[in-house]
Amino acid sequence: MRLVSAHFVCGDDLDHGEQILRRIELAGRTCYQSEDMNPEGNPYKTQEFVSKIINRGHESVLEHEKVTVRIVCDRGVSHELVRHRLASYSQESTRYCNYDKAKFGNAISVIDITAHMVGTAPLTEWCEAMHDAERHYFKLLELGCKPEIARSVLPNSLKTEIVVTANIREWRHIFKLRTAKAAHPQMREIMVPLLAEFQRNIPVVFADIKAGE
Repeated sequence: MRLVSAHFVCGDDLDHGEQILRRIELAGRTCYQSEDMNPEGNPYKTQEFVSKIINRGHESVLEHEKVTVRIVCDRGVSHELVRHRLASYSQESTRYCNYDKAKFGNAISVIDITAHMVGTAPLTEWCEAMHDAERHYFKLLELGCKPEIARSVLPNSLKTEIVVTANIREWRHIFKLRTAKAAHPQMREIMVPLLAEFQRNIPVVFADIKAGE
């Protein structure tokens, strides 16, 4: 069994925040036929326009742009994430991945949950459960079961990789829900720093979202 830390990798599209804003501006100005008010694409005017349409609740314009993120988390967190309908997902398949193979280190990988455990007794119990799940999984494979059947004993803590592509408006919705105080702590572990990354690259669109509120 291998412990893996939850993390994310943002796609290259997020590195081009100014271009994203400019395309949003041009789409939005179509509604008002006001393209001539910023023909040269002055960044300040672009940010001002996008800020105004967000303040007016005209967020449908944000749907013209998207960002892709690769997220490494446990299966439980991924099950919550895919409930967001307006997104595309590609996820590591336990049906086709055989964790007894060398490419997987001949071991299952689980997301490290130690930061969320209070005291040694719960952590010991969790570690034993993970080792038991791995042992039973490998035994089922040894007895001739295919990975798609053996996976039935794998835990929610199993590490998974999921590629998420969502439009800018949907990312705003995701962050509002998944960085809130009531969100699952392991979800917040991913989403709070991810929100900070979006705020760093496209501040005018995401600065108004406060994690923990």
